[in-house]
Amino acid sequence: MEEIVKIGSIAQYNSMRGVPTKHPLVTVIDLSEAQPMPAGSFNFGLYAVGLKEGNYGQLRYGRSHYDYQEGSLIFIAPGQVVGVQPGVDLFAPTGWALLFHPDLMAGTPLGKHIQEYSFFSYDVNEALHLSDKEKRMVIDCFSKIEYELDQTIDKHSKGLIAFNIELLLKYCIRFYDRQFITRDQANKGVLERFESLLTHYFSSDKPQHKGLPSVGYCAEALHLSPNYFGDLVKKETGRSAQEYIQSKVINVAKERMFDSSKSMSELAYELGFKYPQHFTRLFKQKAGITPNDYRSLN
Repeated sequence: MEEIVKIGSIAQYNSMRGVPTKHPLVTVIDLSEAQPMPAGSFNFGLYAVGLKEGNYGQLRYGRSHYDYQEGSLIFIAPGQVVGVQPGVDLFAPTGWALLFHPDLMAGTPLGKHIQEYSFFSYDVNEALHLSDKEKRMVIDCFSKIEYELDQTIDKHSKGLIAFNIELLLKYCIRFYDRQFITRDQANKGVLERFESLLTHYFSSDKPQHKGLPSVGYCAEALHLSPNYFGDLVKKETGRSAQEYIQSKVINVAKERMFDSSKSMSELAYELGFKYPQHFTRLFKQKAGITPNDYRSLN
């Protein structure tokens, strides 16, 4: 079984890349000046942002392999495992890498908002692909952080470094919004498959055996990470993926209520609810009236 190497500190990562450690909690690396990352699997205890500028490089993420295209950004959160294929660098021979330890964020606005940057949980094949203008902006952010690392550490260092990291991440949210828009047709294909998945799910006996479909279940069936899938649905529909699923459940329930031979409890269990009162509560929340009142009106 392949050994998974844990990368738990900035100094450990810098040592692997053959670059000096200027700050114990953060590093910015010009990859053209760094040693190649050795082949293997690595469990990151750090946040990482990598920008590729070359035309080659492949990563293994989970059980799949993904091309890491030129001008693309990938994001890694603590606890994620990334594999590097033999003869291939983790972030490519040219480009940039930013890594920072979770402790860097303690007591900073970045620490309060880091969970909002959901792209850290996207899969590698959901990377952010940058235009030339966007790439220049990202490199400028890397350069600002690098500038701070070249200064003597003082009482301002942590705040300024964290501020510039968050500035980079805020730009990445903007660029991802642009990417969702420019991939509108592909996104609509995902929504169509999502709708079809839910239709088939509720037409089968899966609800009785597995319960209501979760966002994670739907994302896996569509070969997307839960966060990317959730963000895509939100951008395209204005609703969360969970709200979309709930809306589908209510629509299916309304159709089946015409069968008066079934009690509301039977219908609730048929739809995947563990307890009938949960169905009643959700139906009233979404439809404005109870299931029994809705049935009596039709």
